[in-house]
Amino acid sequence: MNNIRVANAPCSWGALEFEDMEGEQIAYPQMLDELRDTGYTGTELGDWGFMPTEPELLAQELDKRDLAMVAAFVPIAFKYPEAQAPGEVEALKVARLLASVAEKGERARPPFLVLADDNGADPLRTKFAGRITPEMGLSLSEWATFTQGAERVARAVRDETGLLTVFHPHSAGYIETPGEIARFLEMTDSDLIGLAFDTGHYLYGTGTNDGERVLQALDRFGARIRHMHFKDCQPEVAGRARTDGWDYFTAVRHGLFCELGRGVVPFKEVAAWLEAHNYHGWIVVEQDVLPGMGNPKVSAQRNRDYLRAVSRFAG
Repeated sequence: MNNIRVANAPCSWGALEFEDMEGEQIAYPQMLDELRDTGYTGTELGDWGFMPTEPELLAQELDKRDLAMVAAFVPIAFKYPEAQAPGEVEALKVARLLASVAEKGERARPPFLVLADDNGADPLRTKFAGRITPEMGLSLSEWATFTQGAERVARAVRDETGLLTVFHPHSAGYIETPGEIARFLEMTDSDLIGLAFDTGHYLYGTGTNDGERVLQALDRFGARIRHMHFKDCQPEVAGRARTDGWDYFTAVRHGLFCELGRGVVPFKEVAAWLEAHNYHGWIVVEQDVLPGMGNPKVSAQRNRDYLRAVSRFAG
Protein backbone atom coordinates (compact mmCIF):
# COMPACT_ATOMS: atom_id res chain seq x y z
CA MET A 1 0.00 0.00 0.00
CA ASN A 2 1.36 3.45 -0.90
CA ASN A 3 1.36 6.53 1.30
CA ILE A 4 -0.64 8.72 -1.06
CA ARG A 5 -3.88 10.03 0.41
CA VAL A 6 -6.83 11.64 -1.35
CA ALA A 7 -8.55 14.90 -0.45
CA ASN A 8 -10.98 17.28 -2.11
CA ALA A 9 -11.56 21.01 -1.78
CA PRO A 10 -14.35 23.59 -1.42
CA CYS A 11 -13.90 24.73 -5.05
CA SER A 12 -15.47 21.44 -6.13
CA TRP A 13 -18.62 22.59 -4.33
CA GLY A 14 -18.66 26.03 -5.99
CA ALA A 15 -16.66 27.94 -3.37
CA LEU A 16 -14.27 29.81 -5.66
CA GLU A 17 -12.06 32.72 -4.67
CA PHE A 18 -13.18 35.05 -7.48
CA GLU A 19 -15.64 37.84 -6.71
CA ASP A 20 -17.05 37.73 -10.25
CA MET A 21 -18.04 34.11 -9.72
CA GLU A 22 -19.84 34.39 -6.43
CA GLY A 23 -23.33 32.99 -6.02
CA GLU A 24 -25.39 31.09 -3.51
CA GLN A 25 -22.90 28.66 -2.04
CA ILE A 26 -23.33 25.28 -0.41
CA ALA A 27 -22.61 25.77 3.30
CA TYR A 28 -19.49 24.22 4.73
CA PRO A 29 -21.23 21.56 6.91
CA GLN A 30 -22.94 20.09 3.85
CA MET A 31 -19.74 20.34 1.84
CA LEU A 32 -17.69 18.53 4.49
CA ASP A 33 -20.36 15.86 4.95
CA GLU A 34 -20.51 15.20 1.23
CA LEU A 35 -16.73 15.21 0.90
CA ARG A 36 -16.45 12.58 3.64
CA ASP A 37 -19.38 10.52 2.33
CA THR A 38 -17.86 10.29 -1.15
CA GLY A 39 -14.61 8.78 0.08
CA TYR A 40 -12.14 11.59 0.75
CA THR A 41 -10.07 11.83 3.93
CA GLY A 42 -8.85 15.42 3.75
CA THR A 43 -9.87 18.90 2.66
CA GLU A 44 -8.33 22.22 1.80
CA LEU A 45 -9.56 25.26 3.73
CA GLY A 46 -11.16 27.30 0.97
CA ASP A 47 -11.64 31.05 1.19
CA TRP A 48 -11.14 32.64 4.59
CA GLY A 49 -14.49 32.57 6.35
CA PHE A 50 -16.03 29.72 4.34
CA MET A 51 -15.16 27.32 7.15
CA PRO A 52 -14.85 28.34 10.82
CA THR A 53 -11.80 30.48 11.55
CA GLU A 54 -11.82 29.77 15.29
CA PRO A 55 -9.30 26.93 15.79
CA GLU A 56 -11.30 24.89 18.30
CA LEU A 57 -14.48 24.99 16.24
CA LEU A 58 -12.67 24.15 13.01
CA ALA A 59 -10.87 21.25 14.72
CA GLN A 60 -14.20 19.94 16.01
CA GLU A 61 -15.75 20.05 12.54
CA LEU A 62 -12.80 18.13 11.08
CA ASP A 63 -12.49 15.63 13.92
CA LYS A 64 -16.13 14.59 13.96
CA ARG A 65 -15.82 13.68 10.29
CA ASP A 66 -12.33 12.18 10.66
CA LEU A 67 -10.94 14.61 8.08
CA ALA A 68 -7.48 16.17 7.86
CA MET A 69 -6.80 19.78 6.88
CA VAL A 70 -4.23 19.52 4.10
CA ALA A 71 -3.66 23.06 2.78
CA ALA A 72 -5.00 26.57 2.24
CA PHE A 73 -4.81 28.77 -0.84
CA VAL A 74 -3.62 32.39 -0.43
CA PRO A 75 -3.49 34.64 -3.53
CA ILE A 76 -1.20 37.68 -3.42
CA ALA A 77 -0.44 40.15 -6.24
CA PHE A 78 3.32 39.70 -5.88
CA LYS A 79 3.99 41.85 -8.94
CA TYR A 80 3.20 44.93 -6.87
CA PRO A 81 5.52 45.75 -3.93
CA GLU A 82 2.69 47.49 -2.06
CA ALA A 83 0.66 44.24 -2.02
CA GLN A 84 3.32 42.18 -0.32
CA ALA A 85 3.11 43.39 3.27
CA PRO A 86 -0.69 42.99 3.44
CA GLY A 87 -0.28 39.65 1.69
CA GLU A 88 2.18 38.50 4.33
CA VAL A 89 -0.28 39.45 7.07
CA GLU A 90 -3.01 37.44 5.35
CA ALA A 91 -0.75 34.44 4.79
CA LEU A 92 0.34 34.38 8.42
CA LYS A 93 -3.28 34.58 9.58
CA VAL A 94 -4.15 31.55 7.46
CA ALA A 95 -0.97 29.68 8.40
CA ARG A 96 -1.68 30.08 12.12
CA LEU A 97 -5.10 28.53 11.62
CA LEU A 98 -3.64 25.67 9.60
CA ALA A 99 -0.99 24.99 12.23
CA SER A 100 -3.60 24.97 14.99
CA VAL A 101 -5.60 22.17 13.33
CA ALA A 102 -2.73 20.14 11.87
CA GLU A 103 -3.44 16.44 12.14
CA LYS A 104 -1.54 14.29 14.60
CA GLY A 105 -0.63 10.64 14.57
CA GLU A 106 1.43 8.15 12.63
CA ARG A 107 0.18 9.18 9.17
CA ALA A 108 0.10 12.90 9.91
CA ARG A 109 1.33 15.30 7.24
CA PRO A 110 1.70 18.99 8.10
CA PRO A 111 -0.59 21.17 5.95
CA PHE A 112 0.85 23.44 3.28
CA LEU A 113 0.38 27.16 2.79
CA VAL A 114 -0.40 27.39 -0.95
CA LEU A 115 0.63 30.72 -2.44
CA ALA A 116 -0.47 31.97 -5.84
CA ASP A 117 -0.67 35.17 -7.82
CA ASP A 118 -3.85 37.22 -7.46
CA ASN A 119 -5.30 35.25 -10.36
CA GLY A 120 -8.00 36.86 -12.43
CA ALA A 121 -7.10 40.39 -11.32
CA ASP A 122 -5.02 41.42 -14.34
CA PRO A 123 -7.26 42.05 -17.39
CA LEU A 124 -4.64 40.98 -19.94
CA ARG A 125 -3.74 37.71 -18.24
CA THR A 126 -7.42 36.96 -17.62
CA LYS A 127 -8.38 37.64 -21.24
CA PHE A 128 -5.60 35.49 -22.71
CA ALA A 129 -5.45 32.65 -20.17
CA GLY A 130 -4.68 29.41 -21.97
CA ARG A 131 -2.95 31.23 -24.82
CA ILE A 132 -0.33 33.41 -23.11
CA THR A 133 2.59 34.68 -25.20
CA PRO A 134 6.01 35.74 -23.83
CA GLU A 135 5.40 39.46 -24.31
CA MET A 136 2.49 39.24 -21.84
CA GLY A 137 4.85 38.22 -19.05
CA LEU A 138 6.68 40.00 -16.26
CA SER A 139 9.57 42.36 -16.90
CA LEU A 140 13.02 41.67 -15.44
CA SER A 141 12.37 43.95 -12.48
CA GLU A 142 8.89 42.52 -11.96
CA TRP A 143 10.30 38.99 -11.88
CA ALA A 144 12.66 40.02 -9.09
CA THR A 145 9.87 41.72 -7.16
CA PHE A 146 7.54 38.76 -7.61
CA THR A 147 9.93 36.02 -6.58
CA GLN A 148 11.46 37.94 -3.69
CA GLY A 149 7.97 38.65 -2.39
CA ALA A 150 7.03 34.99 -2.55
CA GLU A 151 10.19 34.07 -0.63
CA ARG A 152 9.47 36.77 1.93
CA VAL A 153 6.04 35.33 2.68
CA ALA A 154 7.26 31.73 2.70
CA ARG A 155 10.05 32.63 5.11
CA ALA A 156 7.67 34.43 7.46
CA VAL A 157 5.27 31.46 7.43
CA ARG A 158 8.05 28.99 8.15
CA ASP A 159 9.63 31.09 10.89
CA GLU A 160 6.37 31.74 12.75
CA THR A 161 4.41 28.52 12.24
CA GLY A 162 6.90 25.93 11.01
CA LEU A 163 4.71 25.21 7.98
CA LEU A 164 6.13 24.86 4.49
CA THR A 165 4.93 26.82 1.50
CA VAL A 166 4.17 25.69 -2.05
CA PHE A 167 3.40 27.89 -5.04
CA HIS A 168 0.44 27.16 -7.31
CA PRO A 169 0.82 28.16 -10.99
CA HIS A 170 -2.66 29.07 -12.17
CA SER A 171 -4.57 30.21 -15.23
CA ALA A 172 -5.17 33.97 -15.37
CA GLY A 173 -2.15 34.66 -13.18
CA TYR A 174 1.42 35.67 -13.94
CA ILE A 175 2.85 32.18 -13.39
CA GLU A 176 0.92 30.05 -15.86
CA THR A 177 3.00 28.78 -18.77
CA PRO A 178 5.71 26.09 -18.57
CA GLY A 179 8.39 28.70 -19.18
CA GLU A 180 7.06 30.93 -16.43
CA ILE A 181 6.93 28.02 -13.99
CA ALA A 182 10.52 27.08 -14.81
CA ARG A 183 11.70 30.64 -14.30
CA PHE A 184 9.85 31.00 -11.00
CA LEU A 185 11.45 27.83 -9.68
CA GLU A 186 14.90 28.89 -10.86
CA MET A 187 14.57 32.23 -9.05
CA THR A 188 13.27 30.87 -5.73
CA ASP A 189 14.89 28.86 -2.95
CA SER A 190 13.81 25.21 -3.07
CA ASP A 191 14.13 25.00 0.70
CA LEU A 192 11.57 27.79 1.07
CA ILE A 193 9.09 27.14 -1.73
CA GLY A 194 7.94 23.92 -3.32
CA LEU A 195 5.54 23.45 -6.21
CA ALA A 196 1.82 22.76 -5.99
CA PHE A 197 1.27 21.08 -9.33
CA ASP A 198 -2.24 21.34 -10.76
CA THR A 199 -2.71 19.06 -13.76
CA GLY A 200 -5.63 20.97 -15.27
CA HIS A 201 -4.22 24.47 -14.91
CA TYR A 202 -0.87 23.25 -16.21
CA LEU A 203 -2.33 21.67 -19.33
CA TYR A 204 -4.49 24.69 -20.13
CA GLY A 205 -1.46 26.92 -19.61
CA THR A 206 0.54 25.02 -22.24
CA GLY A 207 -1.82 26.33 -24.91
CA THR A 208 -2.45 22.77 -26.11
CA ASN A 209 -4.73 19.80 -25.45
CA ASP A 210 -1.81 17.36 -25.40
CA GLY A 211 -2.05 15.36 -22.18
CA GLU A 212 1.50 14.12 -22.67
CA ARG A 213 2.65 17.60 -21.70
CA VAL A 214 1.54 16.89 -18.11
CA LEU A 215 3.80 13.84 -17.92
CA GLN A 216 6.68 15.84 -19.37
CA ALA A 217 6.12 18.46 -16.67
CA LEU A 218 6.32 15.83 -13.94
CA ASP A 219 9.74 14.83 -15.23
CA ARG A 220 10.82 18.46 -15.59
CA PHE A 221 9.56 19.83 -12.26
CA GLY A 222 9.20 16.69 -10.16
CA ALA A 223 11.98 17.54 -7.73
CA ARG A 224 10.01 20.59 -6.52
CA ILE A 225 6.52 19.02 -6.42
CA ARG A 226 5.27 18.71 -2.84
CA HIS A 227 1.51 19.03 -3.33
CA MET A 228 -0.74 17.75 -6.14
CA HIS A 229 -4.07 18.94 -7.48
CA PHE A 230 -5.82 16.43 -9.75
CA LYS A 231 -7.91 18.50 -12.15
CA ASP A 232 -9.00 17.56 -15.66
CA CYS A 233 -9.23 19.84 -18.70
CA GLN A 234 -12.02 19.45 -21.26
CA PRO A 235 -10.44 19.72 -24.73
CA GLU A 236 -13.47 20.94 -26.68
CA VAL A 237 -14.06 23.76 -24.19
CA ALA A 238 -10.37 24.63 -24.12
CA GLY A 239 -10.23 24.66 -27.90
CA ARG A 240 -13.28 26.86 -28.23
CA ALA A 241 -11.93 29.23 -25.57
CA ARG A 242 -8.81 29.71 -27.65
CA THR A 243 -10.49 30.01 -31.06
CA ASP A 244 -13.35 32.23 -29.85
CA GLY A 245 -11.18 34.36 -27.56
CA TRP A 246 -12.94 33.55 -24.30
CA ASP A 247 -11.48 34.93 -21.12
CA TYR A 248 -10.70 32.65 -18.20
CA PHE A 249 -14.01 33.12 -16.41
CA THR A 250 -16.03 32.38 -19.54
CA ALA A 251 -14.07 29.17 -20.06
CA VAL A 252 -14.75 28.05 -16.50
CA ARG A 253 -18.45 28.83 -16.88
CA HIS A 254 -18.50 26.54 -19.91
CA GLY A 255 -16.98 23.63 -17.98
CA LEU A 256 -13.27 23.97 -18.72
CA PHE A 257 -12.41 21.86 -15.68
CA CYS A 258 -14.55 18.74 -16.00
CA GLU A 259 -14.89 15.54 -14.01
CA LEU A 260 -11.78 13.35 -13.92
CA GLY A 261 -11.56 11.10 -16.95
CA ARG A 262 -13.75 13.32 -19.13
CA GLY A 263 -10.85 15.46 -20.28
CA VAL A 264 -7.39 14.71 -21.62
CA VAL A 265 -5.17 14.61 -18.51
CA PRO A 266 -3.70 11.06 -18.39
CA PHE A 267 -4.40 10.38 -14.72
CA LYS A 268 -3.48 6.69 -14.82
CA GLU A 269 0.00 7.60 -16.02
CA VAL A 270 0.24 10.53 -13.57
CA ALA A 271 -0.65 8.21 -10.69
CA ALA A 272 1.93 5.68 -11.83
CA TRP A 273 4.57 8.43 -12.03
CA LEU A 274 3.83 9.56 -8.49
CA GLU A 275 4.12 6.03 -7.14
CA ALA A 276 7.30 5.35 -9.06
CA HIS A 277 8.87 8.54 -7.70
CA ASN A 278 7.85 7.86 -4.10
CA TYR A 279 5.46 10.79 -3.77
CA HIS A 280 3.96 10.54 -0.29
CA GLY A 281 1.80 13.63 0.01
CA TRP A 282 -1.83 14.42 -0.70
CA ILE A 283 -3.73 14.23 -3.95
CA VAL A 284 -6.39 16.95 -3.88
CA VAL A 285 -9.16 16.33 -6.39
CA GLU A 286 -10.47 19.64 -7.70
CA GLN A 287 -13.24 20.37 -10.16
CA ASP A 288 -13.70 24.13 -10.29
CA VAL A 289 -17.42 24.79 -10.62
CA LEU A 290 -19.70 27.75 -10.05
CA PRO A 291 -22.48 27.69 -7.49
CA GLY A 292 -25.40 25.85 -9.06
CA MET A 293 -23.34 23.99 -11.67
CA GLY A 294 -24.24 20.31 -11.65
CA ASN A 295 -24.38 18.18 -8.52
CA PRO A 296 -21.11 18.48 -6.57
CA LYS A 297 -21.68 15.37 -4.47
CA VAL A 298 -22.39 13.23 -7.51
CA SER A 299 -19.33 14.61 -9.29
CA ALA A 300 -17.17 14.08 -6.19
CA GLN A 301 -18.30 10.45 -6.05
CA ARG A 302 -17.62 9.88 -9.75
CA ASN A 303 -14.21 11.51 -9.42
CA ARG A 304 -13.34 9.30 -6.44
CA ASP A 305 -14.57 6.16 -8.21
CA TYR A 306 -12.55 7.07 -11.29
CA LEU A 307 -9.41 7.61 -9.24
CA ARG A 308 -9.85 4.22 -7.58
CA ALA A 309 -10.16 2.65 -11.01
CA VAL A 310 -6.90 4.12 -12.34
CA SER A 311 -4.72 4.09 -9.22
CA ARG A 312 -4.03 2.34 -5.93
CA PHE A 313 -4.58 5.46 -3.82
CA ALA A 314 -6.44 4.21 -0.79
CA GLY A 315 -7.38 7.45 0.89
